[in-house]
Amino acid sequence: MKMKTRLTVLFLLTTFLFLCRCHLLAAIEIKIGSVAPERSPWHNSLLKIGREWEKITGGQVKIRVYPGGIAGSELDMIRKMRLGALQGAVLTNMGMMKIEKSVLIFNLPLLFSSDEEFNYVFSRLKPSFETRMETSGFKVVQWTQSGWVYFYTKGSVLNPEDLKKHKISITRDDPELEQVWESMGYRVVPQDTKDMLIGLESGMITALYLPVVMAASGQYFAIASHMLDLKLSPLVGGLVINKRTWDQIPGKYRPLLLEATEREAQSLAAEIAHLEEEAMKAMKEHGLVINRPSENDRRMWYEVASRAISTLVDRIIPADVYQQTLELIKEYREKGEN
Repeated sequence: MKMKTRLTVLFLLTTFLFLCRCHLLAAIEIKIGSVAPERSPWHNSLLKIGREWEKITGGQVKIRVYPGGIAGSELDMIRKMRLGALQGAVLTNMGMMKIEKSVLIFNLPLLFSSDEEFNYVFSRLKPSFETRMETSGFKVVQWTQSGWVYFYTKGSVLNPEDLKKHKISITRDDPELEQVWESMGYRVVPQDTKDMLIGLESGMITALYLPVVMAASGQYFAIASHMLDLKLSPLVGGLVINKRTWDQIPGKYRPLLLEATEREAQSLAAEIAHLEEEAMKAMKEHGLVINRPSENDRRMWYEVASRAISTLVDRIIPADVYQQTLELIKEYREKGEN
């Protein structure tokens, strides 16, 4: 009788441990790094995605977010994803181009003239870029467009020559971009996003380019109090997960997870548009000076941008992708004229 009882207890214990092990194997924790500050719209959006994914999968997928650059720069996060220390990251175009160079096409200065034009081109190029990213071992589960990027400077800037008086903050770990700026006669200071405010306060930098919401929320405009009224480029980024982790998620959940992130992307875009309007109003009330370039100044900017882009084609951006983009822009503009 005692032997039978012992066998029963052993069986139950073994079964319990087996079930626990199966549960642990089924639970997938996705650690996601982000340079966006805590409680910012981008950070809050990630938290919403985490809650939604956990709900959809019944707890089989859990997301843990590391905001504010505590997981390192975008290049650091990409390295950590490759090593498995992180499973995902929110990347700007500068980070995404480290995985797939062609993505930079979305953020070339003064290439797109409106949201509508950009969206037309973006929707047609996006599938091929996602395929390229997967080939490199990464799955883009969400694309984001967070407004347009503008120049903010200490002192007035109206034309490209004015900007040459400044020290411009650029993304660290991007020697090719640094060479492009320097070849155009500009002084640049490579640094991480989290160091920009200190750089402005110390005088290490005197100019930077940011979306409106980030300029306001980070209080950069309080020091770099002049904004050039010229849309440089849309800020495109994405939530990227390494392909190994994505493939571990049961196939039945993946379409639902992508649908959830797309809904959140649309919600975030609407929120950013509203916040951008509010942020611009608040910055003006607190001393932001808007510098409006003349038509001649604008022509100068377009000429400088064209020269800069020509140095990137073939070196950073594949020529075929650039040509396809120009054709799509032309196609959109011709439709608008008809």
